Amino acid sequence: MESPNRTSAQEFIFSAFPHSWGDSVLCFVPLLFIYAFIVVGNLVIITVVQLNAHLNTPMYFFISALSFLEIWYTTATIPKMLSSLLSERRSISLNGCLLQMYFFHSTGISEVCLLTAMAFDRYLAICTPLHYPTIMTPKLCAQLTLGCCVCGFLTPLPEIAWISTLPFCGSNHLEHIFCDFLPVLRLACTNTRAIVMIEVVDVVHAVEIITAVTLIVLSYVGIVAVILRIRSAEGRRKAFSTCVSHLTVFLLFFGSVALMYLRFSATYSLFWDTAIALSFAVLSPFFNPIIYSLRNKEIKEAIRKHMGQAKNFFHKTRDLQ
Repeated sequence: MESPNRTSAQEFIFSAFPHSWGDSVLCFVPLLFIYAFIVVGNLVIITVVQLNAHLNTPMYFFISALSFLEIWYTTATIPKMLSSLLSERRSISLNGCLLQMYFFHSTGISEVCLLTAMAFDRYLAICTPLHYPTIMTPKLCAQLTLGCCVCGFLTPLPEIAWISTLPFCGSNHLEHIFCDFLPVLRLACTNTRAIVMIEVVDVVHAVEIITAVTLIVLSYVGIVAVILRIRSAEGRRKAFSTCVSHLTVFLLFFGSVALMYLRFSATYSLFWDTAIALSFAVLSPFFNPIIYSLRNKEIKEAIRKHMGQAKNFFHKTRDLQ
């Protein structure tokens, strides 16, 4: 129970950002470029997939859904980081902090589920190619994507609800670059309830990550087993090339997420906490459009085609003027 002489914090102040104006500007410029690239890059992927009939396949449907989630995943945190870098008082209200945590984790968990669904899609495409068109129908793709989003947006609700009932007293300096479960829970009044909450959050995150990783790994075990049975080297290369982008994104995203959320009682310095958080909240989404566009021949060709059409349109417009 909260003591009478304690006041509950109504806002938190981010203390992991650079303190000098020059360092803040140096961080602001590349972060703004990265955020703009993430939004524009993912919008290009979504648009190209929608405009090209030959890309209306389950794999590209999932890629465009992932791109849509990536935009909102980064929008949950990066705009606030940008404003904090240029602000003298780097604060966020308690309600704003809870909302940021909710949307960051709900879109993040939705992405985890979607990456798992994409592994299942690749497994069916390679291991059961004859039955693939009848199994992975547009209806099933939509149902899987909707299920991923429902799972993602429901899972963090109990944690957010529990944290909202905790009293926050004493220091309101949040040692992080955005609101996340463990940094916020460390600011709760020290009591048995807060300690239990930290342990519960650890277990929940561990179950989510380990379940997704196990399902994806099992899918790829089956995929590799089938690929190795293909006699021609060209056939093996083509089969595996359809999985490379997904596998790269999976390793990049889950590697940094595991470092952050499978730590249990281990603690990192503020520098490493910030570096790991940036890797999965900023750098992983930054590389995803590059991985899915530059490594994908069909998307590259579609982008070139539409860029050529746009260039011709502007030339014709200029000539008419």
